[in-house]
Amino acid sequence: MPPAFPLFVEVKRMTSTLVIGAGVIGAAIALDLQKRGRQVTLVDRAAVGMGASFGNMASIAVTEFMPASRPSVWRQIPGWLLDPEGPISVRPAYMPRLIPWFWRFLMASRPAKLRALESQGAAICERALGDTLALLRELGAEDEITETGCLSLYQNKAEFTADRDHIEILERFGFDHQVLGHSELQALEPEIDPKIGMAVLFPDNRSMKDPHRFVTRIADRFVALGGTIVAGDVVGFDVVDRITGVHMANGRALHADEVVLCAGAHTARLAEFLHEPIPLETERGYHTQIMAPGISLAHSIIWPARAFMVTPTAGGIRIGGTVEMAGLDAAPNWGRAKITVRRAKEALPNLKVEETNEWMGHRPALPDTVPILSASAKTPGVFYATGHGHLGLTNAATTAKLMGQLIAGERPEIDLHPYRINRF
Repeated sequence: MPPAFPLFVEVKRMTSTLVIGAGVIGAAIALDLQKRGRQVTLVDRAAVGMGASFGNMASIAVTEFMPASRPSVWRQIPGWLLDPEGPISVRPAYMPRLIPWFWRFLMASRPAKLRALESQGAAICERALGDTLALLRELGAEDEITETGCLSLYQNKAEFTADRDHIEILERFGFDHQVLGHSELQALEPEIDPKIGMAVLFPDNRSMKDPHRFVTRIADRFVALGGTIVAGDVVGFDVVDRITGVHMANGRALHADEVVLCAGAHTARLAEFLHEPIPLETERGYHTQIMAPGISLAHSIIWPARAFMVTPTAGGIRIGGTVEMAGLDAAPNWGRAKITVRRAKEALPNLKVEETNEWMGHRPALPDTVPILSASAKTPGVFYATGHGHLGLTNAATTAKLMGQLIAGERPEIDLHPYRINRF
């Protein structure tokens, strides 16, 4: 007799997942989910990596997790706002919209709350460098990250003392750092002005040589594994008990069993379609890329008292560090970029400002500084990964791993309850 075969063979359908936002966070999440066997489509209104992932300061800044709401920061905010060249600028017409956000910001400054936020930020950042290096190895791109760290500059003992709470937080969580005297600093970076009396070296704060190239390499790997990239603007969602798809501005509809919202500062608008408002603002950041700086640096540098950062990249030297609160739609104020260049020249007197490009982009800022890494509290099948502020590049690889574990129904490496969407 011929062998008996079943009349029907059950074919298990792959889970269809849409990842909305093709910056470094979205690209890394899409790749992680693709490796987990999902059928993943990466969607963005622009080309891959052309938002904040293009213009960030190229830093894997593992030591910068401390809440911006700590008293040593917020007590200076009134003075900064009154200074036209201060590190924070708020457009007057936008101020009324910021009142609820600033109220939550102040509520995040209570001592017990600060300690919890510090722990939550540290839990992600202590994994960030290792996860980033692992991702780079997978991409065959180990040479895209520097071996040297970041120098935090202090002109004198008073400036160092003013930043002491930052150092104390790092000591509490065991982050590596080294205090350098004048001669040690000059030996490491002779281009730094001799008036800078001391520094702190953060050896694990590495720099990406080209952060946009890093994102595109992640996306290339994602496509090579069978992923799809779709260009277009999401303007709505289909929900029938759970998420079933999205609508695009061009009239196209995309089916989805799951949707991950990680569109940076634009995520708040998407969440509104799902009736799930989140207090997400944009900290508009500016940088100046100098292709012919006339100097070379081995380390990135920050000067807390002058509120700027300088990073050596594959395309020259990048200078940034200012914050502007003006929403998603206001025109750029390029004077903000010029402020940080002038201040950078105080630390680097031989710096030449030749062959330059200026850039402005949107960093997604939550009032408590901690990102949202969460399933939706309202719509099954929807997940959020947003609000990384200045640490999108830093935390991208770790975020992808944690979100992959969450979405796949595994136990994430850290408890994600503190990062839930409905904590506000």
